[in-house]
Amino acid sequence: MALALPVGDLDGLKQRVASLTENRPGVYRMVDPGGRVIYVGKAKKLRSRLMSYFRAPYPEDKAARILHAAKDIEWQYLPSEFAAYLTELRHIQRYRPLFNVHLNRVRRATFIKVLDGPAPKVYHGGAITDKDSVGYGPFDSPGRVADALKTLNDLLGLRDCATSMPIVFAEQGDLFAPTRQAACMRHEFGFCSGPCAGFVTEAEYRRRIDSACAFLEGRTIEPIDRVVEAMSTASMAQTFEQAARWREKFEQLEWLLAAIARARSAVELLSFVYRDPGVFGDDRAYLIRGGMVKATFPYPTTPIEEEAFAAVVAEELGQAQPSTTIPRESVDEIMLVMSWFRRHPDALRRTTPLSEWMAAAS
Repeated sequence: MALALPVGDLDGLKQRVASLTENRPGVYRMVDPGGRVIYVGKAKKLRSRLMSYFRAPYPEDKAARILHAAKDIEWQYLPSEFAAYLTELRHIQRYRPLFNVHLNRVRRATFIKVLDGPAPKVYHGGAITDKDSVGYGPFDSPGRVADALKTLNDLLGLRDCATSMPIVFAEQGDLFAPTRQAACMRHEFGFCSGPCAGFVTEAEYRRRIDSACAFLEGRTIEPIDRVVEAMSTASMAQTFEQAARWREKFEQLEWLLAAIARARSAVELLSFVYRDPGVFGDDRAYLIRGGMVKATFPYPTTPIEEEAFAAVVAEELGQAQPSTTIPRESVDEIMLVMSWFRRHPDALRRTTPLSEWMAAAS
């Protein structure tokens, strides 16, 4: 079977990579004939990683397919593996390369999200998109998140239908016939307020969404109070099977509340100065707050440098505290930082709380 010819001179490219690259941490970019970046990668040992592309069998191996589509390879050395991870992420966000699928990572976490629109809905998924107004998490138990969200949506009468479902609120009565029917049985069972058929006003539906967000942000436990009241009523009426179902709903919401608190604490704890050792002694200082890298400098080693970096830390501490929600544009960076310190627990020994850094520098 005839195979597609590479768009570039693979022999010449291989020779250039073999003679010029070094086994140092870095990132690389595969560039097509039009100058577009089609793939971004990272490596702890850059030369070894790039040379592996030329040994990969075509077309079975993805690396070989990327190489065949590339005209050139660009690379950049970095002080450490952590710097390579961070730079790869930012290059992917900048170039949106064709061959980078889901930022080259398998997402194992799930997020609770509020889909924006006339009638928002609360749901869960593996990424916060530009269609979502806010996000909460991350969580590592998608099944339990799904069960808890179903209970929360049922209690508050929130829709869980498709995004494309037409929305008609009660105040828009002149847009539909007097006889109306909801699109699904959830309204008949009392689990949805029916924004698809004009059974709820826009203001009332927004109030329900606000209640859901207040619960997810830890500002109210009103949904749990409602479940406890229903469970108590069922017990007093000796309808024990019904009481057991309400008990299950209580446990689901109680777990979700605790999971939200754990997720928020995990993100907030990622606030410190991280000393990242460079391969050639070029250590870097990363100012990390709420899981986001706010500033990067060569690690200060003299009193003047320490004073200057302390001023950067003081300026950051003067900013507002990180939100209880996850900023959409920062999700991938937060996940990267969480993953790094989870897989490299020894790196936590090279961190200094922001307050201690300020105290030591003063």
